[in-house]
This record gives sequence, structure tokens and C-alpha cells, in this order.
Amino acid sequence: MTAELVRGQNHPLPHARLEIRVSADHPVVACTTCADERGTVRDEWIAHPGAPTLPGVEVSPQATEAPRFTIDLEAVPEAVHQVNVLLALPEGSVGPAHFGATAAPFVAIAGRDGAELASFTITGLDAETALVAVELYRRQGAWKVRAVGQGYAGGLAELLADQGLPTARETATGIQQTAAPRTPRAEPAQLRTRGADGAFTTPSTPSTPSMPRPNASPAPGPDATVPDGPSGPGRQPGAPGGPTGPQQTPMPDAAPGPGGPIDYAHPRRQSAAPPPPPPAAPPAQPGQSAQPVAGDATGWSMEERLYNQIWGMFEDLARSAAAYRSAVDFAESRMDKELDTVLSDPRSRIGGAGDAAREAARAKCEQLTDQARQVLDRDLAQLAAESDVVEPALPPAFARWDNPAWHAYRVPMEIPMALRLGDLHLPESPDLRIPFLVRLPLERGLWVDSGRSGSEAAMVLDEAQLRKLALDSAVAHAARLLAIYPPGEFTVHVIDPAGTAAPSLAPLVDSGALAGPPAAGAQGVSAVLAKLTQRVDLVTMAVRGGAADSLPPDLDTAEQLLIVNDFPHGFDDRAVTQLRYLADEGPAVGVHLLMVADREDASAYGPVLDPLWRSLLRITPVPDDHLADPWVGHAWTYQPLLVPPGSGVLRQVLDQVTEARRSWRR
Repeated sequence: MTAELVRGQNHPLPHARLEIRVSADHPVVACTTCADERGTVRDEWIAHPGAPTLPGVEVSPQATEAPRFTIDLEAVPEAVHQVNVLLALPEGSVGPAHFGATAAPFVAIAGRDGAELASFTITGLDAETALVAVELYRRQGAWKVRAVGQGYAGGLAELLADQGLPTARETATGIQQTAAPRTPRAEPAQLRTRGADGAFTTPSTPSTPSMPRPNASPAPGPDATVPDGPSGPGRQPGAPGGPTGPQQTPMPDAAPGPGGPIDYAHPRRQSAAPPPPPPAAPPAQPGQSAQPVAGDATGWSMEERLYNQIWGMFEDLARSAAAYRSAVDFAESRMDKELDTVLSDPRSRIGGAGDAAREAARAKCEQLTDQARQVLDRDLAQLAAESDVVEPALPPAFARWDNPAWHAYRVPMEIPMALRLGDLHLPESPDLRIPFLVRLPLERGLWVDSGRSGSEAAMVLDEAQLRKLALDSAVAHAARLLAIYPPGEFTVHVIDPAGTAAPSLAPLVDSGALAGPPAAGAQGVSAVLAKLTQRVDLVTMAVRGGAADSLPPDLDTAEQLLIVNDFPHGFDDRAVTQLRYLADEGPAVGVHLLMVADREDASAYGPVLDPLWRSLLRITPVPDDHLADPWVGHAWTYQPLLVPPGSGVLRQVLDQVTEARRSWRR
């Protein structure tokens, strides 16, 4: 399995013989530098097109779009503790002026059998013309690879100087001269262009396929703690400069006429949606990002395109934040390494030389951190602009309660593909909210946690306030589900054993949206649970037996939602068992739970209820950072969707739902 690295991340190397393959959309100069345990690079430890071999190291002999490095870690000198893989743009040739004007380079590290061990897509580049792609380093006798992605606007000379090479400028000049293409430079009429199929062509030769870039890194599958993935391929990633697994960023369909200039500017995003096509954005000028457009993703309908676009925004924010955090970690680890080197020499521990070395290490760390923050801020600004365009275009199922879409609400005739439960944001961008969408029909129940969790927002509220907010949140979710389903295709039941939820349930009760009055007392709890359990049994048997037509004619075939308040009050052992059964088996046949409960209230049951809590998606009535994705490991803060104070949109929508249901039954 290939490890998809992000900046600063390392990965062990199980093989000594490696092949490092680079895929770029333009020729690059491949070099390697070897360093000792202090990080010092010597003149004789540089492999480049003019001297492509070193003991254990071999590089491509000239600039190419797909350079390869062959490395035998057992054959490198014993004094070598680090092998740096460098990429630079060739000077004096037709091509992009900097890495930010083209697609992100992709690096793959493969073993002796050709199987990829790790990969790294070097995103977030701007004015850099040379960079350290990855480094192989020896630690306690074992070799590892680290994704670096550190670029230098001053080119190869600045890079080599930063590695401590005294003759950096002369060496860089010699490398560039020897790496120049051996064929005459093409006239403008013969410059290659990328066609609609992604292949490079020239006006006088047939199209030949270029080296394929790997597929985009897989998004996380539907999980309890992350929004569901797109149903289609989604938009092409690449806008923000975050870390990703390998991904493909298509170039524009440029086809200049003979003698015309070639535009090497990278558009950051292209969409290749199936028909009908999404609205096209105005072409971006070189060096500028394309203007965001609502529905700028693949999909067969506007709803699907918006869903995939939101998922793409989630991916982009995750990658950008991961890149920033990895860059900061790398800068700090580099500073620690440099400080350790200074302190290891007794002569430099005291005096002016030691103080100067420490200050230089800290200044370099601050410089790298500032560069990473600038890239992050650029990505956040682009995502914020996209969010400002997307949010007003969302349909009711995806929209906040204050969105004008709810004021123009009409009862739908089709079930939407997803439901918005709230917003997600990260500490680096608290004002940038990504809609938290889950696919429909619900694959698991919901649990609105009314307990005092560890979040600051929950700690400042008392128990009664939290319970009230949790009930209001559950009612809002139920109303949204009723509103986005066609008439007669969604039914809501309520269990309120002590009758404490009456004020919050008033919109559902007064509008007549419930299937019946809220069930109170132990007898009411038992009756509702028995009815829904019987429905699950009947539908399950009919589906498994292929006899759906044999269901009782009075059976409600609509999706069922059971709101449970004040659990476990009013529940005996039998009722608890039935509730667990509904949580496990109900979603497959259209019966869903929406529990409003504090887990501490049910602590007397011990581990018996652990499967119940794990089967439900936990959300909170106040902001809380309990959602974590297994993709890049971020802790996302969940922001609940509540009806604005004083707004009558909830009752207005429920009244329309009830009226549409009456008309449908006539």
C-alpha cells in the first residue's frame, strides 16, 4: 500500500534499492546532494546531469519531464547520512518561469520490484524555481524518507547555498549548462500544446500520450465522524496548496496558432463534468486564480455538482491545514536539529558564535513558518471567496435556516441526495465554515448530546440550558427532514416519558407534523417501540424473502424517525433492548433514531449501552471539536444549525409540509 505523504511527514524504507520517479508537466533538472550527520554537503557529493553518478546514486543525464533517480542505500558512503532529491527549472529554455505557473510535481518512491512505497505531491508552490522534493536520511541505522517540498525563489544557487556549499553559485551554473537540452530549441510553431485529451502534441506530428499522472488520492469513505464522500468524481483538486496524495491537475485546452505564445499559467482548477456542463467561469489571467462559480464540480444535476463542490472544499481545507501544520513541524524540527548541532560543539555553547548560530536557527524557523502561513492565507482567501458564492446557491436541504432558499420554500417532489447537519471549521480558519452534509437516506441514527462535554461553550451553560438547546436542535433537524422529503414519505414519532420537552416540541405538535401525540410514561414508550420494532421485523422479512408485495396494506412504508428525549427515564430492560435493536437494524429498512440524551444519565447500564452510543452519529447543541477525520487526522469543530432567534421560518415550513400532506392524502 502506497503511503501518501504530506510536508514534513516521514516513512520507513524497507528496501535499500530504490527508484524515485518524478512526474512533471515540463522539463526539470534532477540533482541529488549527500550530507553527513551534521548536514554538511561536499562538492564531490553532488550528482547532476554533468556527473550523473555517485556511489549508490544515479540521476537523469539531462532535463526531462519524467526524471528518475536510482539509489542503492547500501552502496552510499558510510559517512553519508542524508540524500536530498532536488528539482530545478532549466534556465534559458522555453518553459514556465516558476513552479507556481504549472501543475504540481509528483514524486513516487518505489522498491526494487517497482511497487510504490510512498508518494508526495508538491503543492503550494509559487515563485520557486528550485526545490528539495524529498530527503532520504539514516536514523539509528535505518533509512527513512521525508517529504520536504521546500522551494527557493533564487533557484538552484540559493538552494545549494542553504545546504552550506561554498561554491553554490558556480556549481549551480555548471549544472544548468550541462542540463540544457541537446536538441535545438523549437521554434514557436513547433512548441507543444496540451489537447483536450490531456496529451502533448505538435502541429506537425500526431498526438502521443504523455506520462500518466496517478489518480487523485481517495477521499475518506462514509464515516461516523466525517461528511460523506461525493457520489461522483467531484471537482479537480489543486486550488489550495495543501498536502495531498497524488492528484492530477489538468491543464487548460490551449491550442495556439503557429507563432503564438504559450500560456503556462496554472488555472488551479478545471471541471470536467458530464452533461449538462457546469457554468463556465471567466478565464483567469496569468498569475491569477479563477473566479469561483457555484456548481464548479462534476455531476449530472446542479444539486450533485454543489454536493461534490462542498466535498471538494472540505478536502481542500483539510489539505491546506495539513500542509501548514506539517511545514511548521518541519521548521521546528529543523531548528531543533540545528540547535543540537550547535550545542554538540563545546566551543560554540558560549560566546558570540554560539549566540549567532542560535539566532540564525530561530530566524530560519520563523521565516519558514511565515512562508507556510502566507500560503495558507492565500488558500483560505480563495476558499472563503468560493464559500461566499456557493452558500447563497444551496438548495434548502443544504442551506442554513437563514438562507433565502427557505423563504421561497416549496415542498419537494423528490428526495435530495444529502442533508445538512451543521458546519465544520478548523482552528486555523474559524470563520471559514464548510457545510456538514450526510447522505440520504440516513445510514445511522443521530445523537444530540445534552451532557456537559469538554467544550468551552458547554461549560459556561448549566444543565437545563444545555438540555433545552439539545431539544431545540433535535426539533430543527426533524423539521428539516420533514421539509426535504416529498409529502407522505417521512413520518416522525416522539417519545417524551416525563413530558419535559413540550415547549421545544411545540412547532411539531402545533403544526400537526407528528404521526401522533408525543408518547409519555412507560406505557407510551412501550407502545411506540413495539410498533416500530414490528415494522422493522416485517419489512426485513419481506425484503429478505423477496415478498415486498405481501406487506400489510395498513403498514406505513414511509421513512420513520423516532425522537427519544430524556433517555433512559421511562425505559425498562425490554425497552432498552428494543431501542438497541432499532439502532442496529432500523436504518436498513427506513427506521431512524434521533436521541436527545446525556450519556452520564445512562451510566447505570455500564457497557451494555456502549454499542448503542457507537452506532449513533454524535452531534452537539453547542460548538464542539469532537469530530475527527481518519484522512489527515484533523479535529474538526462542529457548529450546530439553529433557527435564528425570533424567526418564524420553522413554523412556516412545517405548516407548508402539513398542508401538502393533507392534499396528498385526499
